[in-house]
Amino acid sequence: MLPIETSFDLTPHNTLGLRAKASHAVRLREPATLAADLRLLREAQVLVGKPWLVLGGGSNLVLAHDLDALILKNELPGRVITARDSEHVFVRAGGGENWHEFVMWTLDQNLSGLENLALIPGTVGACPVQNIGAYGLEVMERIWQVETINLATGEPKTFSAEECGFSYRDSAFKQEWAGKLLITSVLFRLPAQFEARLGYGEIAREVAAHADVVTPRAVAEAVIRTRRAKLPDPAQIGNAGSFFKNPIVPSAFAAELKSRHPALPTYEAGASEMKLAAGWLIDQAGWKGKRIGPVGMYEKQALCLVNHGGATGADVAQVRAAVQADVMRLFGVALEPEPVVWA
Repeated sequence: MLPIETSFDLTPHNTLGLRAKASHAVRLREPATLAADLRLLREAQVLVGKPWLVLGGGSNLVLAHDLDALILKNELPGRVITARDSEHVFVRAGGGENWHEFVMWTLDQNLSGLENLALIPGTVGACPVQNIGAYGLEVMERIWQVETINLATGEPKTFSAEECGFSYRDSAFKQEWAGKLLITSVLFRLPAQFEARLGYGEIAREVAAHADVVTPRAVAEAVIRTRRAKLPDPAQIGNAGSFFKNPIVPSAFAAELKSRHPALPTYEAGASEMKLAAGWLIDQAGWKGKRIGPVGMYEKQALCLVNHGGATGADVAQVRAAVQADVMRLFGVALEPEPVVWA
């Protein structure tokens, strides 16, 4: 039986640094015994009636309060190249692997395809849940299969990318399958030949300024420098990265907004939709660097909500609601938070 920790401190396990505890927690580290370990946990009387919550790196999480629950801390390891052909390289990674370390490992193997997603916090197992994305790439483009185990039955199941319900910063794992599945590993299909994604001007400029030749590592290093310049280090100031999704609105509405606010950045999001820059909207609403008590929006990036120290879930909820209300009042745009709330 896995050791069960009680009164588990969640504060160091969420990048916002919110103070909270869970009644019980276990660390899942052994793929070979995982099914048996979960079966024993289901049979443990102390856990009957308690919800199970899967925790990765805690980088996309808001803790509303203490939790009477069993935390399954996903620390399942593994990095391996499983197959190659003329067009693709297939790589499997354990759900508990650190995402950024995995990206850098792929570069060490002379593989490309994930470099635009460097320095995103969290774990491999969390990447399909959120369909993480940055600088012109969403991870759904690189995922081939997601391997899971049903927490209620212990049944393993592998989902193809098409079955995952991916959309902008969303998936079926975040919606209808939330709390029901543990992602044990992810199989990625990477391109055999490098094709640089330099559609974002700031990344293209960084690459040009620091590299004579455009390589996967040069792109990754440009992404790392850019992210570090714009986003705070969670070890220094608590944050969950970009806190709000870039809103997707009808093209006609975006055009009307653009006519009134010519500087508003917009991006095509489909035949009749446009994506707006949430950070710009929040900045224009006066929230860049503004705070209420211990929580505010970061002074260098208005899209990033930060904990200046000692914040609770209630403090986060207060600022979130205030930002949403101001953006709605000024622009008629509804902002949707990216992080999951455990309440």
